[in-house]
Amino acid sequence: MSFHIWRAAALVIFSFSCLEFSCSSSPKPPAAAAPSAPAASESAVDKTGSMAANFTLKDAAGKDIKLADYKGKVVLLNFWATWCGPCKVEIPWFMEFNKSYQDRGFAVVGVSMDDDGWKSVKPYVAEKKLDYTVVIGNDDLGKLYGGVDSLPTTFIIDRSGRIAYVHMGLEGKDTYQKEILALLDRPATVAMR
Repeated sequence: MSFHIWRAAALVIFSFSCLEFSCSSSPKPPAAAAPSAPAASESAVDKTGSMAANFTLKDAAGKDIKLADYKGKVVLLNFWATWCGPCKVEIPWFMEFNKSYQDRGFAVVGVSMDDDGWKSVKPYVAEKKLDYTVVIGNDDLGKLYGGVDSLPTTFIIDRSGRIAYVHMGLEGKDTYQKEILALLDRPATVAMR
């Protein structure tokens, strides 16, 4: 094989490996008024089965969004950023799920971890026509969810407010869909805090 073919093959493999895994989240300054965070050894994966931490953050219109307001719904809570390649792959799936399942008690909440907040996020949301709730997160919220150190990180929360599934990095659309449908078919057993 010629050098150009080898170089092209290496570029394709490198590009695929970037999508296959995840983006590192960039460091941010500490946020004001931090809620208590879990122990440093607790990871996002360790949160499976625990109650989802409540939060109140503002959407693009300045409206308070509280996770507790989604009580009784299955929620896909996605930590993402506008610069994250794998996040860009997932967003259209999440829009499709939101449209298809919202009448069954499903909601998507996107938590952008962009350093410059709404400056980057508002134009991105408008351009991509995101049809689900988007808020701006911070490191303190990430810590409440076991440390969101890579993007995307997605939590699927059942109707009772428990974290049923955690995905760090890009996951397959079919996996998300199976998990969402399984939770939509189950009733709530415990109220969200």
